[in-house]
Amino acid sequence: MRTMLPFGATSLVLGALVLAGDMATTAPIQAQGSIRKVDLGDYEPVVPWPKPLPDTDLPHAGWTWGSGAGVWAEGPNKVWVAQRGEIALPPGAEPWTCACLLTPPRTNTGRRAYSGKPYPYEMRRHHLVFAVDREGNTMVEWLQHDRYLAPPRGSGLGEMGRGPHKILMNPYDPQKHLWIVDDDMHEINVFTNDGKLVKTLGERGVPGRGPNNFNRPTDIAWLPDGTFFVSDGYAGTRVAKFDRNFTFLMDWGRPPVDPNNPKPYEFWSVHSIGISRDRRLFVADREHHRMQVFDENGKFLSMFPTGYNSSVLAHFVTEDDHVWVADWTTDRLVKYDLEGHYILDIGGHGALPGQFDGVHQIHVDSERNLYVTEVQNDRSQKFRPKPNADPNRIVGPMAIVNPKPSR
Repeated sequence: MRTMLPFGATSLVLGALVLAGDMATTAPIQAQGSIRKVDLGDYEPVVPWPKPLPDTDLPHAGWTWGSGAGVWAEGPNKVWVAQRGEIALPPGAEPWTCACLLTPPRTNTGRRAYSGKPYPYEMRRHHLVFAVDREGNTMVEWLQHDRYLAPPRGSGLGEMGRGPHKILMNPYDPQKHLWIVDDDMHEINVFTNDGKLVKTLGERGVPGRGPNNFNRPTDIAWLPDGTFFVSDGYAGTRVAKFDRNFTFLMDWGRPPVDPNNPKPYEFWSVHSIGISRDRRLFVADREHHRMQVFDENGKFLSMFPTGYNSSVLAHFVTEDDHVWVADWTTDRLVKYDLEGHYILDIGGHGALPGQFDGVHQIHVDSERNLYVTEVQNDRSQKFRPKPNADPNRIVGPMAIVNPKPSR
């Protein structure tokens, strides 16, 4: 049997092993796969992070984190996290043991979420959205929106959903609205920073392709004037463009005519989108294992492969003109230049701090701390640059887009 430590204690013990450089051959627990050296670039993991959630309306004894959906750093001292609820721990497990460290591991994402079959363990759609300070202490809880963001069957709020897909903020918005993309519900919900729902795009539970219909949307990227682009999505095969007033402007994309030879504009799982300083749109065409690049009016510019049989869940375009890609196949963060030339990669598969399984969203704050959420490891992680870190071996801040339209 695996010995299970509290989440914080586990992180502290194993974090020390990661930071030691040469990984130990034995440890107090066994993680999925072997304990091995992982190159984290010039980062070190912050452990424990986040800290255990408060018992605001329900006790958390016997519970732990759910599948990590999204993360967004409003600033170093306010980081938003979206998860797909909480998972019950087996008898005898210490509080806040990461579900990824159990035998067998537990999760509340994956195929079972769509099958309607009950999980072989308890889970609850609770604490779907919260914010923490730089130490990981909870500072904001959106418990009032749990039922809306993941309505149970028979609630009258639409079909059952897993909860948020990603959580985002328009980087040019002084009011710091939160945008929550919900692929299950085919909608995007916009909230004020203090949690008031002010806008919904899409028709709840109704897939489609139109000015106000999506088909499992996945991500959003903005221009400085408030224009935004939606990657749509798992089942849709397009990028949709809207103005700052949410007016639909145009879209582009289609399924491949020949699945064995996909052409430009042809998508299969449009899973993430980002914009470079020079206003190029980088669109992850996940199941075609490539990145397609367009101008802001949908004109195809170029594309590059993201690795043999890669599965890109997220990418991040930086101010220093690079694209960092989260590849689920290798569980590494891969750095490319804007033309698609490989530069380096960091991370690796596993359940220890500093290892990954299904990085679903990436963000960086102004101090260049890196945040990731993981759908399969059911957690979030924070990494800080080492002292005297080489800036080339850490993720740069998000690209600030040139305000002048492309010609």
